[in-house]
Amino acid sequence: MSYVTYDEFETSRTPSAVYWLIGLCVAVYFVQATLVGDANMANGLGYASGDLAARKLWTIGTYMFVHGGLMHLLLNMWTLWLFGPRVERSWGASTFTWYYLWCGLGGWAFHYMFQPNGGVLVGASAAILGVAVAYASRWPDDEVLFFGVVPMKVKWLVAFMALINITMTVLDSGSAGGTAYAAHFGGMVAGWLYLRAPNVGSLDRFRSRIAPAPDYGDEPPRAVPKTSRPRERERETDDIVAQSKAAMSRVRPAQKPQPQQAPVATVAPAPSTALDAVLDKIAAEGIDSLTPAERMMLDEWSKRLRDLT
Repeated sequence: MSYVTYDEFETSRTPSAVYWLIGLCVAVYFVQATLVGDANMANGLGYASGDLAARKLWTIGTYMFVHGGLMHLLLNMWTLWLFGPRVERSWGASTFTWYYLWCGLGGWAFHYMFQPNGGVLVGASAAILGVAVAYASRWPDDEVLFFGVVPMKVKWLVAFMALINITMTVLDSGSAGGTAYAAHFGGMVAGWLYLRAPNVGSLDRFRSRIAPAPDYGDEPPRAVPKTSRPRERERETDDIVAQSKAAMSRVRPAQKPQPQQAPVATVAPAPSTALDAVLDKIAAEGIDSLTPAERMMLDEWSKRLRDLT
C-alpha cells in the first residue's frame, strides 16, 4: 500500500463527491454483509458475461459499487481517499463524479473485450485507478511510499500499476475467475483518453490546468475585491479633476512681450464655461457619465495642459 507525502491540500472546496462515493460503497457493503450476502449482491449488482443478453444493463454501472470482501472494500476506499480529494478540489464535484463513472465504464468495456470469462465483475478499482491517472497527470512529481517503504513519484507508481495490469491481463485472458486486471487497465485508459479529449469545454479547462506551466503550489487563490476597479476609476477621476483645476489656477492672461526681454512662454487659453461644466459633471457623476463630445473636449484640454507643463 502507498500514501502521498505532500504537505498541504487545497482547502477551497470540500471533497463532497469523494465522501458520497465512499459512503455509497460502504452502505452497499453493509447491506451485502448483513442482509443480502456476498453471492446474492454480486448476482444482483455485479456484471456477469450473460447480463447483456438478459438485458440486465444496470450492472454495467452498479458493479463498481459492489465489493468482494472487506479487504477489497478497504483497499479501494483508501486509494480513493488517497487520490480523490485533491483532484475533486481542482475540478469540482460534478466533473469529478462524471469522470469517476466514465473510468468505471471504461473498466467494464475492457473486461467485456479482453476478459469475458473472468467471472462476475465487482469493485471500484477501475474507476479509482482512473482517478490515480488524473492525479499523476496534474501532480506527477508528488512522492509516495510504495508499500509504506519505497519512495516513488506518483507518475512512476501509476506507470508501474499500468504495466502490472497489462501483463496480468495477457496472462489471465482465458481465466474463468480471479482479479479483473483488464477492467483495471481499462479504467486507466479511459481516464487517459478523457484527459486528452478535444473540443470538450470541461475537459479543455482541465487540460489547461495540466499543461506544462510552473506549479505555484497548492494554496487556494486569494479573492480579488469586486470593488477594486470602481475605486481605481474613482481615483483616476479625482486625479484628472485635481490636475485640471490646478493647471487652470496657474493660467494667467497673456502679456505683451517687452522688446528688451526674452520671449514669454506660451500659456494655455482660459478655460471655457463648457469645460467648467464638464469638470463639475465628472466630480458629481464620474467620468463614465460624459458624452462622446464632452470626452473629446476633455481630451483636448488635457493635451493642451500636458503641452503646457
